[in-house]
Amino acid sequence: MKINQKIFLQFGICVIFFGLIGILINNLTINLTRTGLGFNFSWLFKPASFALAEHPLPYTSSDSYAWALFIGWLNSLKVIASSLILATFLGTLIGFTRAGKNSLLGLISAGYITIIRQTPLLLQLMFWYFVGFLGLKDNIFNISNQGIEFSGLIFSSEFLALLLGLSIFTSAYIAEVIRGGILSVPRGQWEAFRSLGLSERKGLISIILPQALPAIIPGLTSQYLNLAKNSTLAIAVGYSDIYAINDTIINQTGRAIECFIILLVSFLLLNLLITNTMEFINRLILKSRKYS
Repeated sequence: MKINQKIFLQFGICVIFFGLIGILINNLTINLTRTGLGFNFSWLFKPASFALAEHPLPYTSSDSYAWALFIGWLNSLKVIASSLILATFLGTLIGFTRAGKNSLLGLISAGYITIIRQTPLLLQLMFWYFVGFLGLKDNIFNISNQGIEFSGLIFSSEFLALLLGLSIFTSAYIAEVIRGGILSVPRGQWEAFRSLGLSERKGLISIILPQALPAIIPGLTSQYLNLAKNSTLAIAVGYSDIYAINDTIINQTGRAIECFIILLVSFLLLNLLITNTMEFINRLILKSRKYS
């Protein structure tokens, strides 16, 4: 009797699921018919007719929409990769000080984490853009209409605001992941390295952290995925990422469905790349521990 109930319940869920899918497809078909646009991607090869403030490869307004989207994808990858590195460094440093024995550093780290986590990311991005970089003086950085030049490298204010905003915001969450992983190691391991005369820093890095990594990696993966998704707020500071360019294309062509599909596939591939990379790292760690 129970088996029949489970089969009936599963069948009902499937009917509801495919029914909702059918309703969505029907509504999409009706809306596309009303607009007269149809469903195609041939517009990708038409001239974009808009400029991009930041492009790692040559780009002009006469280039195609497809090339503009590719440039936006490269811009997204640039800020996401840079933010992942910086956020990991900051989060690890803060996580170590939060879990360490120094009360003052622990208090400062706790305050940092509390303030950053309780402040909306959008507000932080606005702060860094309007207060942090647009207000810099020439005696600190060489500022031109191209952006901010430092040691021969030119970064736009939009890129730097997004980089610091994403990195600092995510670092507060990574710090708690690091701290949780460190504290998950049995206290006996701490007492063991201290009894051997190892310094707190050396014992933490060489003894505690390797044991904490299996507990850290899953939480770290989640924060990396969140950072990638939060990068779409680039539109708030005028950075030309793939989401902002998609928004411009929708306003010009009305191809909202196609643009959302492109955006969905782009971030799906990026998230799969991040997830699989972190899973590979996790397997390497577990394998090294098994044979150590």
